Amino acid sequence: MDVNHFTGSYPINEKYSKRVAYFSMEFAIDQSLKIYSGGLGFLAGSHLRSAYELKQNMVGIGILWKYGYYDQGRNEDQTLRVDYINKSYSFLEDTGIKFTIKVHDSDVWVKAYFLNPETFGTAPLFLLTTDIEENDFVSRTISHHLYDSNETTKLAQYILLGIGGGKLLDMINFDPAIYHLNEAHGLPVAFHLLKKFRSVEKLKEKLVFTTHTPEEAGNEKHDINLCQTMSYFDGLALDEVRRLTGIKDNSFNVSLVALRFAHRANGVSQLHGKVANDMWNKYEGICPIISITNAQDYLYWADKQLYRAKDENNTAAFDDRKKYLKYRTFEIVADQTGKIFDPNVLTIVWSRRFAGYKRADFLTRDKQKFEALITNSQFPVQIIWAGKPYPKDFDSINMFNYLINLSRQYPNVAVLTGYELHLSKRLKQASDIWLNNPRVPREASGTSGMTAAMNGSVNFSTDDGWIPEFIKDGVNGFVVPQADYHNTPIEAQDETDLKHIYEILNNKILPTYYTQQDQWRHIIWNGMEDVKNGFNSNRMADEYYEKMYS
Repeated sequence: MDVNHFTGSYPINEKYSKRVAYFSMEFAIDQSLKIYSGGLGFLAGSHLRSAYELKQNMVGIGILWKYGYYDQGRNEDQTLRVDYINKSYSFLEDTGIKFTIKVHDSDVWVKAYFLNPETFGTAPLFLLTTDIEENDFVSRTISHHLYDSNETTKLAQYILLGIGGGKLLDMINFDPAIYHLNEAHGLPVAFHLLKKFRSVEKLKEKLVFTTHTPEEAGNEKHDINLCQTMSYFDGLALDEVRRLTGIKDNSFNVSLVALRFAHRANGVSQLHGKVANDMWNKYEGICPIISITNAQDYLYWADKQLYRAKDENNTAAFDDRKKYLKYRTFEIVADQTGKIFDPNVLTIVWSRRFAGYKRADFLTRDKQKFEALITNSQFPVQIIWAGKPYPKDFDSINMFNYLINLSRQYPNVAVLTGYELHLSKRLKQASDIWLNNPRVPREASGTSGMTAAMNGSVNFSTDDGWIPEFIKDGVNGFVVPQADYHNTPIEAQDETDLKHIYEILNNKILPTYYTQQDQWRHIIWNGMEDVKNGFNSNRMADEYYEKMYS
């Protein structure tokens, strides 16, 4: 690799020759590279995989997190324990590149590592670290913990990603035509580019922004004076920052500024694009917001033997493969919980990031109906929960631990730890029903159901995120009818959603699985075909070049 004039690592498809730098706080690329927390990283990983498969002229810019997000262990009583374990990666290449950035008006040294595209089949990825001997202890901690809870450390991380990434691209002379922010964490690169080009118009030509948050309250805001103190604006005077960004008070709205600096932005589903436009159109100076629905990489996620059996209409081979995949995952269940699950029993999996609006415990809120479901001898079920709460989100941690304690009462209920790429794939392969019940319209997209369908699972979801574009109720999945989300209190919405979930489970899903096996298999196959055709990330990566980078 020529570090002085980086031109990529593989022959570029002329259709995708425009140079793009893709900034993301996290990338889920391989189980062994623990620099991700959840959905944003899963998306970024699939994007880089598809960029490689399509031979797009893209490089990823991320951070080499010393302790990753966290390792999810168990206390003596089986409840969640947050572990921080130092990570090392022999497969990353030392570029030899070191440089300084300003953080809190002091020099912080940055070192760049490189993930070769051939290692895992991705676009080239540069990872930045401050954990080197040239720095003092505090500076070294900037790249220690993904999504550090300390606000000043978090701002320093954004400076590392944005300004550090921008300086690295200058040093290797990659000269991107497009700087793509996957969420607004890397926004400081915009101030680096303003210093470089001395033109807002030139900046706007270069910058695009993907927003993932469907609620204004969920978009980060920081005190503008703290941002200035932390060197977030790369040396620009505060009066100049206010003039350029249009921020008049002391609340620096990161997503709003990204929308004002970019020439184009996108929501991550058709529904989210509409929600984002409704949310932001009251502000002056924002760019157009279009929709590009998230997707996941088929080559990485899909079980090819299931697809082969489906395509050959070999029902026996399909059923045998699905049972084997369930059995293999149930070995993990037994290892972690001491419970033996049955591959012949309908298995419901709820597995993703734990957050309040995702309602992980939703099925358990009606104790009578939950008890009847779990003890149904005619149509038995097994339920698995898994996922990582944010390590400082104590409400979500309490919910996780509540489910662990609840699971002790039942031999057919399990809660697993260690939810990362490997376990995610195994759970999707084992699930018959992939349960997704966020409160509408809180889910911008959600992608776990896409990869579940690629592994022979049936999506059962509230009608949010990508689901309205995918599920044909009873044909390729099952969808919960929408409540009146705009005019009813949250408690009433939850009550309506839960009532519908149990009605669909008891009256449609369970009878179909146990008494109409051909019909059940047909629903699985429809979902597998529809997700492959519409939600393979190659489609998404192509759309970004066509609609965002053009």
